[in-house]
Amino acid sequence: MSDEKSSSDGSSSKGNWVVIGLIVVALFVGFKFLPVKEWSDSLGEWIKSIGYWGPAAFIVVYAVATVFLIPASALTVIAGLVFGIGFGSLWVTLGANVGASLAFLIGRYLARDRIEKKVEGNEKFQAIDKAVGEQGWKVVGLTRLSPVFPFGLQNYAYGLTRVKWTHYALASFFAMIPGTVMFVYIGTLGKVAAESDSTSTAKTILYVVGFIATVVVTVLVTKTAKKALEKQTDIGDVDGD
Repeated sequence: MSDEKSSSDGSSSKGNWVVIGLIVVALFVGFKFLPVKEWSDSLGEWIKSIGYWGPAAFIVVYAVATVFLIPASALTVIAGLVFGIGFGSLWVTLGANVGASLAFLIGRYLARDRIEKKVEGNEKFQAIDKAVGEQGWKVVGLTRLSPVFPFGLQNYAYGLTRVKWTHYALASFFAMIPGTVMFVYIGTLGKVAAESDSTSTAKTILYVVGFIATVVVTVLVTKTAKKALEKQTDIGDVDGD
């Protein structure tokens, strides 16, 4: 039975990465033929025109999207397109963590009853809640690296656990980095594709190889985190639920 489950999980995981790969290829081709350079240049110029408020505004928008459970994948890609891989990853990480912390505090102090009803009967959360009581920040980090239920719900649900906010915030900050860099890189690749006429082939290849390496590292980290999480909790027993 466990072998069948392991095989099923492996097939599902491979399928997910194939889908991501196809999406990246589609985006790359789309960026090549759409006026992405003009869009990114216009947005970049506007951000430059407001100085330091540009990154600050992006961080605030990202944090608000996180609090209101609005999928922020598009914003993450836009960050790579406008700010590049370095600053894009930094601004996304800061925005996501500000939003995650706000959601955590709301779940702990302002909307505790409502969040408790939301996760009531969720066996995955119960397993994580028990593990957090014993392992604290380690489990927070592992669930960020290998999400077992939606990121947005995690932020609120962790407010119900006994983990300290400081431990939660630090574990979240560092554990979010691999996935963040991967999606920001997609936006950076889009910019490279849009500028391919003026960008050397060698530079384009370098960016593509860098993205592939980032994906490989992210996959390895996610798999390692999943195995560690299964050891720390009973989550493996309820994956199929």
